[in-house]
Amino acid sequence: QVQMVQSGGGLVHTGDSLTLSCAGSGRTFSRYVMGWFRQAPGKEREVVAAISWNGANTYYADSVKGRFTISRDNARNTVYLQMSSLKPEDTAVYYCRGYRVDLNREVWGQGTLVTVSS
Repeated sequence: QVQMVQSGGGLVHTGDSLTLSCAGSGRTFSRYVMGWFRQAPGKEREVVAAISWNGANTYYADSVKGRFTISRDNARNTVYLQMSSLKPEDTAVYYCRGYRVDLNREVWGQGTLVTVSS
């Protein structure tokens, strides 16, 4: 079975770049559609980006389109979120999520805090 372990959060300044990683254990990572979500204080969790099994299809929220890039390396069982031109409003706890369609199975990472100071 797959578990998702995140890394890469931290404190950055406005305009900086940061890359988040989400590493999956197990032997079935490539069968999971992967996504990144975030939740800011006092707000509901929202989807940031998603990527298909082989990386051919991606989705981005309007608020991050053009600044964030989602990618995956199935050989390393890892999905990435490259963030650039960061803004204070990007401050949130970021979560990765894996969804296996054939089993209707959902797996969440533990979350990592990204703080963008002005």
